Amino acid sequence: MESMKPLDERGTFEWEYDVEADVLYLSHGEPREAVGIDAGDGLIFRYDEVSERLVGVTIVGLRARQQAKSGSS
Repeated sequence: MESMKPLDERGTFEWEYDVEADVLYLSHGEPREAVGIDAGDGLIFRYDEVSERLVGVTIVGLRARQQAKSGSS
């Protein structure tokens, strides 16, 4: 697989956190259609095939990760 181009330095990041599902969605700019690449361990990279750029990241189990790091339940 070819390496992805880095995020474009222009623009802003949008984010949304789903409390019930414990999922954080990060998008570079407005969220858009993209291919999801499962990196394992609850990380999904969102890739725009047209621009060949990473356009977002989804993190599943964010709260659980923080709790595991801090040792609390």
